[in-house]
Amino acid sequence: MPRSRLRATGLLIGATALLVLGIGTPFASAAPTPNAPAPNAPAPAAPHQVAKAAGTHDAAALNGWTQVGDTTEFTPYYNEGVATVNPPGGTPYQYYVGSLSVPADLSDEDWSHIGDPDSSQGYIFDDYQYAGSNPTSKLFRVTTPSGAYYDYTHTLVPGEEMNNSWVAVSPDSRWMVNGEWDTMSRLLVFPTPILNPSTPQTGGALDIAFQINLDHPVRDVQGCTFFSATRLLCSSDDPDTDLFPTAKQLLEIDLPHALNGQDVTAHVISLGELPLNSDCTGTFEVEGDDYDPATGDLRVLIIEPSVCEITTDLYTFRQS
Repeated sequence: MPRSRLRATGLLIGATALLVLGIGTPFASAAPTPNAPAPNAPAPAAPHQVAKAAGTHDAAALNGWTQVGDTTEFTPYYNEGVATVNPPGGTPYQYYVGSLSVPADLSDEDWSHIGDPDSSQGYIFDDYQYAGSNPTSKLFRVTTPSGAYYDYTHTLVPGEEMNNSWVAVSPDSRWMVNGEWDTMSRLLVFPTPILNPSTPQTGGALDIAFQINLDHPVRDVQGCTFFSATRLLCSSDDPDTDLFPTAKQLLEIDLPHALNGQDVTAHVISLGELPLNSDCTGTFEVEGDDYDPATGDLRVLIIEPSVCEITTDLYTFRQS
C-alpha cells in the first residue's frame, strides 16, 4: 500500500487543519489501544464513532449486499483494517488497526506499515511491511488469546511483491491467505502460524505453502475476508476501470473447494463499486474488510479524501 506510508504526515496536517477551522477534535476521549485487549475482554468503547446524518450520503449498490450502516472513525486508529475476534469463553469484539497501531519495537526496526488483520480461535494475525531500503522479507505477528505474541518472518521469493497488504485465515484455521500489491493473478497461502501444526509454535520462519490462481486479474487489493470455506470477499483500491466496469470494487473470489494444501484456481467477479461519499473532493482510499458470520455483518473501511482524510468511513453491509 504505497500511499499509506505518507498517511502519518498527511493525517497530522489534516488534524491540525480541522482544529484550526473549528470543525472539532478528532475524538472525544482516548482512542482504543492498538494492541490486543486483555484476554477475554470486550473491545474498548469507541465514543468518537459518529453516525452520518440520514439522507446526506447515498447507500452503495452492491450485487447481493445492502448497506445498513455508515459511521466515521478517527483515521490513525482505523485506516488499515478490521477483524472480528472471538476469545475462548469471552465476548466477541472488532479489532481495528491504523497508522498509529504499529508497536514501537517493530517501528524501530522499520516494520512501519501494518496491513488488514484477521483472527481465528481468538488469535490475532497482524501483517507488517518493511519500510527500509531493499526489503527482502515480510513479517507476521501473532497475538494469542492470553496476550503473548510471536513473530514469523517470510523471506520473499523471486517475483514476489514486498507489500504485505492483508491476511485472511480460512474457517478451518489451517491456512492464512496473503495479498500483494499492483495487478495480480494470484493470492499467496501460508500455513497459519501456531494453528497449523506444521509451523513453529513460538515464532520463526514462514514459507509459502501454495497459491490461489485467479481466473481474472485484480488490482490493489487492500483486504480479504472469508465469507465461507469456498468464498472470499475482497476490498480493492483499484483506481481504474480496465479490469472491471467500476473502480474501487468489492470482489468475490469463489474457490472450487475448501483449501487443502494444493494450488487451486478461483473465479473472480466484481460486486460493484464501494461507496465513495464525502464532503471533500479528491481520491478515496479503500482499505481492509471483515466478515462476521455470527452477525452477518460485512465491514469495509474507506479513507475520505483531502482534508477529510482525518476520518475513515466504516461501512456495514448485509446480504440482500
